[in-house]
Amino acid sequence: MTRLHTAELIRRYYQTNPAAHELLLEHSRLVTRKSLKIARALSKKIAVDLDFIAEAAMLHDIGMLFTQAPDLHCFGDLPYLAHGIMGRDILLAEGLPRHARVCERHTGIGLTAAEIIAQKLPLPAQDMLPETLEEKIICYADLFFSKNSRDRNREKTPLEVRQGLIRYGKEKAEVFDRWHQLFELETEMGLTDD
Repeated sequence: MTRLHTAELIRRYYQTNPAAHELLLEHSRLVTRKSLKIARALSKKIAVDLDFIAEAAMLHDIGMLFTQAPDLHCFGDLPYLAHGIMGRDILLAEGLPRHARVCERHTGIGLTAAEIIAQKLPLPAQDMLPETLEEKIICYADLFFSKNSRDRNREKTPLEVRQGLIRYGKEKAEVFDRWHQLFELETEMGLTDD
């Protein structure tokens, strides 16, 4: 898959909803830019699949169209929390299982089956935690950008992201802290050209 094919895939699903299409592209471009900046810095020391990150970051929210999120111009039947599962299903049907995993696992810092059951979330009772480096990078970058009209196109500070996560438990903030230390240390050291 190439970036051109990624754009075509998004356009195919969003062609009847230009407002949601534009919002998805704006958000996904921001997440992709941050993901690639982190990945390029890390790639100086370890193997990172930059092409995959560029594609998967653009596709991570493809399922939002099928959710009930009027503020995002989406008028589907699913609760917004299910956009990752819907994105997974779309990308599996498109023959992109690796990309589908990013969709499924990018909510917050990921969800465990125990959390889904305990909170009675409208999701399958299974672990949906990012596991690969690429999944973690995209999940991390996504935390910094909201699609709501108030914060759209503004990158949150690490403190804002952390405060948003701690509401869901101290362990969520601790995962973010580990990711932040790993990902931002590399980019701050000037190991990337971005």
